[in-house]
Amino acid sequence: MKIAIITAGGAGMFCGSCMQDNTLARTLRMAGEDTILVPTYTPIRVDEHDVSADHVFMGGVNVYLNSKLPGWRLLPHWVTGWLDRPQMIRALTRFGGGTDASKLGSLTLDMLNGKTGPQRREVIALVDYLCNDLNPDVILFSNALLSGVLSELRPRFSGKIVCLLQGDDVFLDGLSGRWKGPVFAQLQENCNAFDGFLTHSDYYRKFMIDYLQLPGHKVRRIPLTIDASVHAEPDAEATASSTDEHAARPFRIGYFARICPEKGIHNLLAAATDVLPNFPHAEVAVAGYLPNQHRQWFHRLLQTAQNRFPDRIHWIGSPDERSDKFRVIRSFDVLCVPTDYDEPKGLYVLEAGLCGVPSLLPAHGAFPEVIASVEHGKTYDHTDVTGLSLALRSLVAAGRQPATDIADQVEKKFGMAATAPAVVTAIKSFLGPVASG
Repeated sequence: MKIAIITAGGAGMFCGSCMQDNTLARTLRMAGEDTILVPTYTPIRVDEHDVSADHVFMGGVNVYLNSKLPGWRLLPHWVTGWLDRPQMIRALTRFGGGTDASKLGSLTLDMLNGKTGPQRREVIALVDYLCNDLNPDVILFSNALLSGVLSELRPRFSGKIVCLLQGDDVFLDGLSGRWKGPVFAQLQENCNAFDGFLTHSDYYRKFMIDYLQLPGHKVRRIPLTIDASVHAEPDAEATASSTDEHAARPFRIGYFARICPEKGIHNLLAAATDVLPNFPHAEVAVAGYLPNQHRQWFHRLLQTAQNRFPDRIHWIGSPDERSDKFRVIRSFDVLCVPTDYDEPKGLYVLEAGLCGVPSLLPAHGAFPEVIASVEHGKTYDHTDVTGLSLALRSLVAAGRQPATDIADQVEKKFGMAATAPAVVTAIKSFLGPVASG
């Protein structure tokens, strides 16, 4: 089976969906499937082996200028094409607004309009590549917001076209009011052209069936998948630390995810100011990618919290290397990402689990499913304003827990070798009885 996965770059940031797309491509290759990962908008940024193609289609800079500058799309390709080079896109998007939905309403609608919109040239170039050069059995789009391509692709492609839904609603709900209606209507129309849909959780499957009015028999669940090799890698720093030193250090409540309002770092810092006064041996460590548009907001929150608790609330930043990320996570006694939105995946729960670190999460979205699967960690009542503080108090009071087999559970259920058969079966199911390896 030949598969093309179309992913959307995150404008230079570490993006959970990009990471999952990259791992998914690696998993399918491990299973013997001929798989290529095709980036759009910007190059992807991951902290594992990047298997994406080195050509970026629908380059983000040209896509933006097509919508914003009258006549730009009429310029010859030799004038505009240099802006699609990966190194140029990285440079020009490094300090941009990223993927802030509130500022991207008109551009989103243009993209969903596909070949009838201002990005017609870019759409046709991608479809030419897919149909003429690759000619796969299945094309898997990693989000529904890429569906504008289908207006050109569907008439020309005889294979199956599938969409992996993994957080589209979060972006859509962030659009400004005037754009929500038109964007949503066009998206629902585009989705009629997909042969099927995939999600990473039962929660999100049911939610998106209702949200986008999808036929339930076309929506299937595949497991999250993660490179579990970090579990087998020795941690020299941890090995060198003595048991006494480990026991003597403060109980560390950790956050490792993108720094943004929807992922709830403000909830954790607020709860910390309630918990820390009663537990002098506890501290909070915050790490993760910080987008430019959230820098002032976050640093104000952080400074306020650090002023109250000097030396007990730490900002670690965003490690570039996978080994450094996992070294940070191993320093946690519990991972807490108290999201305001209903998380469709929860990849960071698996990353923490590989390090033997349990998670404390709100009891919504996919979190209860992931916690149940790894058989470790807890959820709290997010409908109670004191729920997070009470849960943290209980964890800190209980103290550091003995080591468990949580890492083994993650590898057993979510490692690439474990998930490959289920992922292949789900994708092949859209091909019908004639599917063959």
